[in-house]
Order: sequence, then structure tokens, then C-alpha cells
Amino acid sequence: MKLMLCGKGGCGKSTITALLAKEYAREGKRVLVIDCDESNYGLHQQLGLALPKDFTDFVGGKQRIMMLSANGPMNVPPLFEGPMTLDDIPKDYLSEHGGIMLLSPGKIVDANEGCACAFNIVMFQFLQFLQLGENDVVIMDMEAGVEHFGRGTGNSCDAVLMVVDPSYESLKLSEKIGEMCEQGGHPLYYVLNKYSEKALPAMEAKIAHPERIACRLPMKEELLDAGLSGEVLEDEYPEIRTLIETLSAV
Repeated sequence: MKLMLCGKGGCGKSTITALLAKEYAREGKRVLVIDCDESNYGLHQQLGLALPKDFTDFVGGKQRIMMLSANGPMNVPPLFEGPMTLDDIPKDYLSEHGGIMLLSPGKIVDANEGCACAFNIVMFQFLQFLQLGENDVVIMDMEAGVEHFGRGTGNSCDAVLMVVDPSYESLKLSEKIGEMCEQGGHPLYYVLNKYSEKALPAMEAKIAHPERIACRLPMKEELLDAGLSGEVLEDEYPEIRTLIETLSAV
């Protein structure tokens, strides 16, 4: 299964990604987390892993990809020789521990270095070539917003998880992402995150398809504290277990 997590900045995509990866690993799945957010430098810490080398370097580096895309990102020739499995990913470009592997197409590290287009192109092709076994799960933590939908980065995903926090901006974005998932034919599920008891009914009322709410994770002080200090997320939450049970039917 290939899952794509999206939402606005600060909604908790990386936290949900880390908790989901840990829970899948506990049940014996082989988990590949792909850090597709070129401006987020904290996911690897939440997983307790080192940030791996840029996977874009494996196919020639950012500048080569940008040159190949001069005639449009969809006209880039194949970057990979053929279908790949999790075992075919070069170990030099992975961090791994406790049944979880972490891969990152790349990060923006310097001023004026250019956009993240090359990273999206690499992931678009890689995910199409990647063949999963029955016990394999891929979780993609995307950048904030909707650019990855415009670029088709996650076209080969099996489901989209929209993380919604208690804000007007997040709820409006959920509407747009709902439209884009319908256009692309992607099953969409909602994770209502960081809510208070007072806010939850209002959030649920704004979700176009409430039957697609797969998880409700309230505001938790320990998660806020871990997010502030950069601690590894180790705790188990029944809400994440419920999310996995819902996704098992996809």
C-alpha cells in the first residue's frame, strides 16, 4: 500500500506519518517512509533516524534532472532501469531502524538554489516503478499545500490521508484536496488532528464526506512536548490503530 499524507503547514502531517509508521512496524510490516517535504527538517528525528542522503543524487542529481525537464516534467526520460522493490533501493540512500526505512528525495538547503521540481520528478517516476509486496507499506509525507497534486507526484498512491487541524484554512484546503482527489481517482480519508472537544463538532460539520473520517486524534500535551523538543515518537495511540484498520479495507 502507498499512502500520501497531505494538508496545510503545521497541521501535523509529520507527526501522523511517524505514528503511523511506528504502528505499522509494530504489526510486522516493512515500512518505507518518504520525506517529500523539502522544507521540513524534523521528520527523521520523530522517527529516531538520521536524515539520509538525497535520493535525487542516485539518478544524477538535481541539476541533471532540471536539464532533462527542459521540455516539461512529463517528458523526462525514464530515470530507473525498470521495476524496483524495497530491497532494490540502494542502502546508501536509506536510514533504517526497527522495521522502518526512511528515504528523502532532497531538501532545499541554500538560498537561491532553485525550486524543488527535480525532487517531485524523481518521486513521480520512482513511485510508479516501485513494486510492493503484500507486507510492504509506503508512507509519503508531502509538502504543505497542493503543489504535489498539480505535479502528479503521488499519482500511483493507493489512498490520500488529509490531515485537518481546527482552523478555517485547513478546512478550506480539505475541500480543494477533496476535489483534486476526485479528479485523480484517489480514495481520500480525513484525519482530524489536534482538536478540542468544543472544536470537534464544527470540524466534522465542515467535512464534505464525514463517512471518510478515518481517525480523530485530540490535542495531546505529550505530542506537543515531543514536537517542541524533537523527541522520538514512541507511544502507541488507539486512534492510529483505528486508522490502520480503516485503511486495511483499501
